[in-house]
Amino acid sequence: MTLSRASCLLVALVVLSPIAVTLSSFLTPADEVWRHFANTILGSLILNTIVLALAVAAGTVVLGVGLAWLTAACDFPGRRFFSWSLLLPLALPAYVIGFIAIGLLDFAGPLQSGLRSLTGSRLAWIPAIRSPGGVVIAMTLALYPYVYLLARNAFRTQGNRTLEAGRAMGLDAFGAFRKVAIPMARPWIGAGALLVMMETIADFGTVALFNYDTLTSGVYKAWFGLFSMNAAAQVASILVLIAFAILLAEQFSRRRMRYASSSAANRTSRIILSGASRWGALVLCAGVFVVAFAIPILQLAIWTFQSGTEDMDARHLGYLWHSLLLGTLAAFIVTATALVMNYAVRRSPDTLTIFLAKLSTVGYALPGAVLAVGIFTVFAWADRQIPDALRVAFDLPAGMILQGSVAAMLVAYLIRFLAVGFGPVESAMLRITRNVDEAAMSLGHGGMRLLRFIHLPMLRGGLATAAVLVLVDVMKEMPITLMTRPFGWDTLSVRIFELTAEGEWERAALPALMLAIAGLLPVLHLTRASE
Repeated sequence: MTLSRASCLLVALVVLSPIAVTLSSFLTPADEVWRHFANTILGSLILNTIVLALAVAAGTVVLGVGLAWLTAACDFPGRRFFSWSLLLPLALPAYVIGFIAIGLLDFAGPLQSGLRSLTGSRLAWIPAIRSPGGVVIAMTLALYPYVYLLARNAFRTQGNRTLEAGRAMGLDAFGAFRKVAIPMARPWIGAGALLVMMETIADFGTVALFNYDTLTSGVYKAWFGLFSMNAAAQVASILVLIAFAILLAEQFSRRRMRYASSSAANRTSRIILSGASRWGALVLCAGVFVVAFAIPILQLAIWTFQSGTEDMDARHLGYLWHSLLLGTLAAFIVTATALVMNYAVRRSPDTLTIFLAKLSTVGYALPGAVLAVGIFTVFAWADRQIPDALRVAFDLPAGMILQGSVAAMLVAYLIRFLAVGFGPVESAMLRITRNVDEAAMSLGHGGMRLLRFIHLPMLRGGLATAAVLVLVDVMKEMPITLMTRPFGWDTLSVRIFELTAEGEWERAALPALMLAIAGLLPVLHLTRASE
């Protein structure tokens, strides 16, 4: 077995062990609970999950790709500001945008109440926000930066030859964008859409707020409503299978495509918009920025000022430190692992290696709570294997050593967010042609020297993108952190959960605002680096 394949196999074993625990639930079926689900709501849960994933993916692709093209390839008033500010919603969890939207737009919210007071009408002025359309809009606004960030990087690295090829075929600017630029950016757009779809099917907080039942809702109903962990694991297994099917479908759709980057000297000159298109681009970018970020941040600030000032103490600095520390460690581990996996696929592009690499990313679709249980089960078994003599020799406590540790949290983050790091690194790796490797090896750069001196500098943008996405996602992650953290390791996301679980939405605004501000710094750094 080659070293490349061995590294993929090792990572796959680590990643798949808790998933295997989840899938093994079918060996001991929970007959009564499972039959109840199958005969009542299972079909609708699967349909709702697929519809939501497709709708949110479509919305984020349309919004993210359109905005990416405008800010990367076009010139209009405010372009420099929007090129980085449109990434800022990445710092807000989807459930935060969800509860702000409900608080503002619900029938009893301030907007509709004000309109009814002005007009004297008792009718609803806005369609019900707690609806399938409401959850799709909220999740689209929260998740479009995944597609925007990757697609913008793709458009920025396309050369003049891309548009020249379109013009040679008699296409105008929009035609060249649709028929040339988008197909060339396919790996980036596909990677972003995959992240969005897997995040969507694993989401619980947002769909619960909008009363939209999905398979993740079924997991929680089986676990906490019917008290059947086995049935919950079986429902979660369907999520894993759906995620794996999505991965295979996307990979199969571009199996014969090859991509290469243009040199920096040939990068595209911007298209100067004029007339209605000039101001239309400004209105579109400004509208998305205001709705997806400015209004939520303003509302959080208002709630914090109204009722959150009493909670401002040193505890929140501890929550912030834990969030940043865990996010930074996880970003380093996940990005390094994604680099190893992608490099293994590049060195040994056989079916088995590619299969193991793709299989290792399905953990992103697993609900955090179920993944935490799988991790806890594996680490509990590992704790039991520690010999008593070793415990006595090193004065180790009986029972929990590995479980309930920072190491358990980091392994859980690796499994959950490997897909987040894998996609950007894979897309960047695809842009390095084999000719580069051959030229480097002819000059005596092979093995680790090839990776260190040739590949790593060319992968810098993809690695930075992966690290920032993982950092922000880990800081926003709640179920895994809540269930696997050591005593005293509360984070901002855990604090938000504790307050919202008690219905104290306004008090939850302070940690939510701190979480958003903490996420802004890496996002801004990434934007600056990409420029």
